[in-house]
Amino acid sequence: MLVAELAGRRQFRLIEQREQDPGPGEIQVRVRAVGICGSDLHYFAEGGIGDTPCVYPMVLGHEPAGEVVRAGPGVSGWSAGDRAILEPAIYCYHCEFCLTGRHNVCENIRFLSTPAEPGFFRECVNLPARNVIPLPEGLSFEEGTLFEPLAIALHSMKFADPQPGESAVVFGAGPIGLVTLSVLKLSGVGRTWVVEPVPHRREMALAMGADAVLDPHAGDVVRQVLQDTGQRGAGIVIDCAARDGTMNQCLYVASNGGRVLYTGIPAEVRVALDFHEMRRKELALFNVRRSNHETDLALRLLREQTRRFSGMLTHSRRIERIAETFEMLEHYGDRAGKVTITPA
Repeated sequence: MLVAELAGRRQFRLIEQREQDPGPGEIQVRVRAVGICGSDLHYFAEGGIGDTPCVYPMVLGHEPAGEVVRAGPGVSGWSAGDRAILEPAIYCYHCEFCLTGRHNVCENIRFLSTPAEPGFFRECVNLPARNVIPLPEGLSFEEGTLFEPLAIALHSMKFADPQPGESAVVFGAGPIGLVTLSVLKLSGVGRTWVVEPVPHRREMALAMGADAVLDPHAGDVVRQVLQDTGQRGAGIVIDCAARDGTMNQCLYVASNGGRVLYTGIPAEVRVALDFHEMRRKELALFNVRRSNHETDLALRLLREQTRRFSGMLTHSRRIERIAETFEMLEHYGDRAGKVTITPA
C-alpha cells in the first residue's frame, strides 16, 4: 500500500508498505478521504506542535473516511464495501478518566497521526471495530471527514454554554473556526464577529453566517469589538487560531464574567497571558481537548444540514500531490478552505 510519510520539516515522501491482516477485534479499511487539519500543518511547517516535536518519519492525517475491506476474527456486522468514518483516538477504557466518561483525556490514549502512532495518509489501515462508525447515506467520503472538526466544535460548546442572543467572537476562519462559527449560530447566539487576516477566509466566514468579519491587519480588532458592544465586550470568545497575539486579544474582547475558549494550539511551548485582565473580569478560561462523545451528533448534523458545512470543502487531491497541497495551505493559496487528501 502507498503511504505518505513526513520525513523531515516540509518533506513528504511516498513509500510502499505491506498491508497487514486485521487482528482479532479489528476491521481493515480502505482510506478514501482524509481532511488536512491545522495540527498537520504545524507538524509539516514547524517540526512539531506545541511541546510535541516530530519524530521522523511519521504519518499524519486524523480526519478520515473510507470503506471496509474485511473484518478480523471476532468482528461481525460489517461487510466489504460498507462506508465508514474512522475515529483516530484509541482509548484504554480502563483508566480513571475513561471510567468517568472523560475519554478525551485518557491516560493511555493512542492518537493516530502523532509521533509513533501512524495516521491515515495511507491507503489502508486496521482499526479496532469500535473506531469504525457507519457513514450516513447521502454523505460523500469528503463530507464525512468533517465529523472530526465538527465534533471538536460541538465539544467546545459544553464550555461556551451559548445563550440565545449572546454575542460571540471567533478568532480564525480556518476550518475549525468555520465549523465553530456554524455551531454557535445553530446554538442561537446573536451577533458574531470573526477575526481573520486572510481575505478569502473572511468571505467564507460571511457565507457561513458571521455578522461581521475583521481584518487584524487593517485595524485594532479589540477596539472595534469593544466599540460595537458599547465597551461591554462579548460573552463568548473562542480562539481557533492561537497565533499573532490572539490568545491575549481574546481576554481583551471578552465581557466581564465571560467565557474564553482556546481551541487552536499555539506553536510556542510557553505562552504569556495577561493575568490581570483575566482577574479583573473574572473570566472563565477553558482548553478544548478534541471531542468527547460528540461524534454521533456531528454525523447527525452533517446528514441533516449538509449544505451548511459542505461549502467549506474546496479541494480534493490525490496522495501523490500531498507535498504541493501542504505547501499551498501553508501559504493560504488557491482560495483553499477545507482540503482533503485521497489515499486510495
